[in-house]
Amino acid sequence: MPEWDKILSNPEKFKKWKEAAVFLDKNIKCFLEFDPEKGIKLSGTGAPADRPETEPADKPLSGIPFAVKDNIAVKSFKLTCGSKILSNFVSPYTATAVTKLQNNGAVVIGKTNLDEFGMGSSTENSAFSPTHNPWDVKRVPGGSSGGSAAAVAAGLVPFALGSDTGGSIRQPASFCGVYGLKPTYGSVSRFGLVAYASSLEVIGIISKTVSMLKNVFNVMKGEDPLDHSSLPAEEKTPAGKTAKIGLPKELKSIELYPSVRKTLDSTIRNYKQMGYAISEISLPTLEYVVSAYYVIATAEASANLARFDGIRYGERDFSAENPEELMLSSRNRGFGKEVKLRILLGTYVLRSGFQEQYYLRAQKIRTAIRKDLQKAFESVDAVLLPVYPRPAFKPGSKEMDPFSQKLADIFTSTANLAGIPAVSFPAAVEEGLPVGMQLLAPPFAEKLLFSMCRDYEKVFPSPNPPDNYFNRSI
Repeated sequence: MPEWDKILSNPEKFKKWKEAAVFLDKNIKCFLEFDPEKGIKLSGTGAPADRPETEPADKPLSGIPFAVKDNIAVKSFKLTCGSKILSNFVSPYTATAVTKLQNNGAVVIGKTNLDEFGMGSSTENSAFSPTHNPWDVKRVPGGSSGGSAAAVAAGLVPFALGSDTGGSIRQPASFCGVYGLKPTYGSVSRFGLVAYASSLEVIGIISKTVSMLKNVFNVMKGEDPLDHSSLPAEEKTPAGKTAKIGLPKELKSIELYPSVRKTLDSTIRNYKQMGYAISEISLPTLEYVVSAYYVIATAEASANLARFDGIRYGERDFSAENPEELMLSSRNRGFGKEVKLRILLGTYVLRSGFQEQYYLRAQKIRTAIRKDLQKAFESVDAVLLPVYPRPAFKPGSKEMDPFSQKLADIFTSTANLAGIPAVSFPAAVEEGLPVGMQLLAPPFAEKLLFSMCRDYEKVFPSPNPPDNYFNRSI
């Protein structure tokens, strides 16, 4: 692996890194905007040739480049959300999470591709181009933070920011063989994240190592006066090797791809060998997770995306003759099929006479899911689940049509509905593709998750994709 803190400060290394990144991204297409010079200028540290070899020790991320999912604001960079309706929008401000990283020496080098407005599981729904998996460019990288995961897996950056509404960080991290953290809701400011489903989504991290995941989270966490849903930094003491891991008995009746089932079994076996106790628990509400999640998420999306009307935000159809025609035409031309579908679903479940039947019932299920997890955490310290029922699939796959992709969110959406932290970690490479598992913990127990992942990292570190041109070249 390259010395990331030296890349931007050494003109020769910088040139070599940039050329390699541009070359590799022609096939992967993980970036919507790649401009390291702009990021260096924004960081206030000067051009590569003018940067000192070392910076003050009180900046833990000095000189380290990182990428940002293009639904998180960075001043002077575009903020497209992967949508035509925002194709020319340049952000006038920077998200709090990004600002904290910049203040600690990290440098934004570009914006990564995503499913439009974060709605998807494959990064096929981007209005600009699909992103490809570095392990096999004929397969998807996952989504919606597929660009961020692909950039980290390919070795272009040591970490990237993404957003996780129902698994959008953990699933692509699993598909690409890297680590993905969905923090406790409120532990990281959402100011600067373009809203999709406000009560579910968080800004999280994708990285190549557990130590980087931990360091970046420690910088980003904390209360923010600009985000009233943010909370003061809180830390729970990890249980260490005496930790108990819960395994839901409901997994026995859920169909898993053979390589995923095999990886789950090997993960259990490895944790037992490390001294962790594994005990069976029950999550009876697991079967209702997907239904509750999509009712709540689409309802919130229909409200949040109402601002994109061609008047205040977004592309405008200047041929429209009145405000109603302007709004209809701008949205019809600007939004993709998946976004339109979810807005319509959300509008339907919020209709007068339907709210109690759908939305309020989904919220009751959400409460039941949270209570099930609270009960589980009385006897175990963390819960082990697969990230996704199968490894990376091919785009347009009949067995993974859009509806099947939604059903497959059963394992990841659970943490979002409950607001608890979860981390995806590489657990195996089967049939030439990485397979990840995930750990869920009580609120603010990120430190425990880092500890458990660090133990597993000693057994199985994040693997490199085959023919990794980037790592060879620099």
